[in-house]
Amino acid sequence: MHDIRAIRDNPDAFDAALARRGLPPQSPALLALDEDRRACITAAEAALADRNAASKQVGAAKAKGDEAEFDRLRALVAEKKDEIARLEEEAKAKDAALQAALAALPNLPADDVPDGEDEAGNVEINRWGTPRTFDFTPVEHYDIAGVRPGMDFETAAKLSGARFVLLTGAIARIHRALAQFMLDIHTLENGLTEVNSPVLVRDDTMFGTGQLPKFGEDSYQTTNGWWLIPTSEVSLTNIVAGEIVEEATLPRRLTAHSLCFRSEAGSAGRDTAGMLRQHQFEKVEMVSITHPDTSDEEQKRMLRCAEGILERLEIPYRTVVLCTGDMGFGARRTYDIEAWLPGQNTYREISSVSTCGDFQARRMNARFRPTGGGKPDYVHTLNGSGLAVGRCLIAVLENGQNADGSVTLPAVLAPWLGGKTTLTPEGALA
Repeated sequence: MHDIRAIRDNPDAFDAALARRGLPPQSPALLALDEDRRACITAAEAALADRNAASKQVGAAKAKGDEAEFDRLRALVAEKKDEIARLEEEAKAKDAALQAALAALPNLPADDVPDGEDEAGNVEINRWGTPRTFDFTPVEHYDIAGVRPGMDFETAAKLSGARFVLLTGAIARIHRALAQFMLDIHTLENGLTEVNSPVLVRDDTMFGTGQLPKFGEDSYQTTNGWWLIPTSEVSLTNIVAGEIVEEATLPRRLTAHSLCFRSEAGSAGRDTAGMLRQHQFEKVEMVSITHPDTSDEEQKRMLRCAEGILERLEIPYRTVVLCTGDMGFGARRTYDIEAWLPGQNTYREISSVSTCGDFQARRMNARFRPTGGGKPDYVHTLNGSGLAVGRCLIAVLENGQNADGSVTLPAVLAPWLGGKTTLTPEGALA
């Protein structure tokens, strides 16, 4: 959410920042709504002053026996009462229109974010690891012989339809091991606090992180009004919604392993094979609530947390900074980490690490109280995948595949797999 006072102070800068996102000037319409709203408030205050003054004079007129003046003043009080109610209602309606208009606008990009219209404008900033050279043609995850017994799309389609998968046996265990591995690294080494958070949330919770009102079609809603979370960023970030936290408690670093649900609206025909793009998937999410002065540094720290998981798994990856045209609605800067998938012979996104500045905090009314005193200010919020579990499973399977259909698993996972290091061609752990 944007601060109308900041727009009032520098409308040209606001419009210039939105132009980098491909949007036309917004300040004229916003400022017109704001001016009308303030005019109604001013008029209501003036009418209230007139009513109060007339109310004081009513008694004096009655005491003097001036019935004509008494009737005039009493009629004026009633008139002003109606006028105040009308003006306050108009101000309320104009304020609602202003808030709705502000809520529909994306965050402003940071100055160092590259300009661009789409993913072609993203800029690579880091590359780690060398893609393995195979002495055979690598296949995609679902075509690996050892994977097929434990990755069932047909039964999942019978149960739920397209874009679902049923994982069983060794594949289900590797999937679980990856999530546990990530959580243990983030909590024991990276200083995050593990949270088991709800996957059903209210409208205002989705609004707080920017999923509503604009992107409701991208999520699922139950018949009684709850929303299934698209990521536990929604639950974790809203923990501080409506709160004033003490500065000394910042930063708050949280992580959660949860189911996530996305309708994938607008993605028809994209990644329909395999489990790369599913309606239901799992992620280990990272969320930080920080002081405004430290949020940029915190984003770099979170990025390293996510990159470190891939490095331990020995998965080659590259990191890109998203351009203005490819960045998410609530982000002011986003780094994407893309894992190498030999079956597709390309890098695919496995994590996004974003800083939102005070954009979400304003929507949630989440503030902190300065240690030295002073007026509470908005916190900054950040989020990132640490990592997407299903996509990480894909990367592990494809990078470790062998000519006989077996998969050599990352040695670092052995403690979570009972010491096993291989998926056999028959689909068992060994």
